[in-house]
Amino acid sequence: MDERNGLSVPRSLREACDDPRRIALLVYDMQVGVVGQIGDGDQVVGQVVSTVEAARATGIRTFFLRHITLPAGLMGASQLRMWRAWQAADRAADVVSAFPPDAPQTQLVPRLRPTEHEVVIDKITMSAFEGTWLDIALRDCGITTVAVVGCALEIGVEPTVRHAADLGYVPVLVTDACGAGNKEAAERSLESLRFAGDALLTTVDEFRSVLGEAAGITS
Repeated sequence: MDERNGLSVPRSLREACDDPRRIALLVYDMQVGVVGQIGDGDQVVGQVVSTVEAARATGIRTFFLRHITLPAGLMGASQLRMWRAWQAADRAADVVSAFPPDAPQTQLVPRLRPTEHEVVIDKITMSAFEGTWLDIALRDCGITTVAVVGCALEIGVEPTVRHAADLGYVPVLVTDACGAGNKEAAERSLESLRFAGDALLTTVDEFRSVLGEAAGITS
């Protein structure tokens, strides 16, 4: 562990994840209507499930995110612009609310049902931190490292990882537990994150192994 001014500065994934009490897992937008747009959605679900199981086994706090949409009559200009683009609508008047909170497509996929010890946070933004109470909850628990999995990498996962770094967390991106709607855009996101250097990029197997070591779990 690197140190300066009395602070511990992690160099590696193992150092960033050396205390399960200070790690949180963010499961981003694993919703029926989102996963259904991912070409390898079933595989991504399996990888996310594996990561969540590792988090549960080691006692890591887990937060599920859901993207919801307001009724069209309550959408502001930025929301209307975004959904006009996503729905390829000619006019803002043609925009419909794609993810009402109670709609079937808005629900998390069945294999990722939160336990009584986990929570679902609804948002209308791309970053999981913007406009939600996530940051307050993480800081109140003394979290310093946030691992992120889910869909879609090039749409909301990358902004969440970047925002986590801006807020002072060590972001960990579990790359093979992230789905993408556009593979080329997702590769650009990964390269951009690698270049910036704020995030630690890992795989499901490596992340599970590091968590097991930190928690004293031997296979």
